[in-house]
Amino acid sequence: MPARAPKEIAQVAAATGAKKTRRTWDKVLVSAFLAGAYIAFGGLVAIVVSSGLDPETWGTLPTLFTGATFTLGLVLVLVAGSDLATGNMALVPLGAMRGKIGAGDVAKNLSLVLIGNLAGALFVAFFLAVQTGVIGDSSATGTGGLTYERLASISEGKALGETAWQTFLRAVGCNWLVCLAVWMSLAATTVSGKILAIFFPIMAFVAMGFDHVIANMFFLPAAIFAGVPDLGWDDAALNWLLAGAGNLVGAVVFVSTSYWYLFLKDEPEDEPEESEASAPPAERG
Repeated sequence: MPARAPKEIAQVAAATGAKKTRRTWDKVLVSAFLAGAYIAFGGLVAIVVSSGLDPETWGTLPTLFTGATFTLGLVLVLVAGSDLATGNMALVPLGAMRGKIGAGDVAKNLSLVLIGNLAGALFVAFFLAVQTGVIGDSSATGTGGLTYERLASISEGKALGETAWQTFLRAVGCNWLVCLAVWMSLAATTVSGKILAIFFPIMAFVAMGFDHVIANMFFLPAAIFAGVPDLGWDDAALNWLLAGAGNLVGAVVFVSTSYWYLFLKDEPEDEPEESEASAPPAERG
């Protein structure tokens, strides 16, 4: 089966967004927990791979390595199937724009998914990053010390080194790219095609230092759990608020609304409904 054309992607995306609101709340929470954990896995491996690379020697290459490895998170989300708030910020509102669901459905789904994503990210941050010693503390030596320093650099930069306006704008750019990765993955009908569609936009947003609210739900708590100084839960909450708002704007304005206007506005709802068995994994998520 050939890749979907842009108009077909828009039709599938709207149908997928509507389907995401029709599951019971408990299944949404479990699916969202998994997605939060998957993004945290991507963040954790990105820290490990890029730690110990001195910028004076490597220049900006550590950010490239960070971005390339972080793509694991969205690959797991879309191929294995789960609910990520930043992707749902494009798909679910598009379903509402298409008239398949209401505004209340959008708000309920995004709220539940954010809660589940946070729980999954916190679980990995505490138990699998800090408690395992993969992320050390300020007194750690060897690999644990290197990962601590890398995490501290990332988290302090995001929570303390950016103004509110910068965080918001970086979040807009981030989710514009993340939702394009989700969008293009719907064009692919093979796992390899989906991975290729995901890789470049995700690598790009991480390499440029943009802010992803779910990734920050891992980085900032992990830093707090590891004892990074001058970083508290109030800093984390403010960052999540700003990043979440920016992510929502990036998704709704630059992806959902743009492609609804280009391909779905005034178009009849004549797209065929796909069966659960034939739908790609990203749609089953």
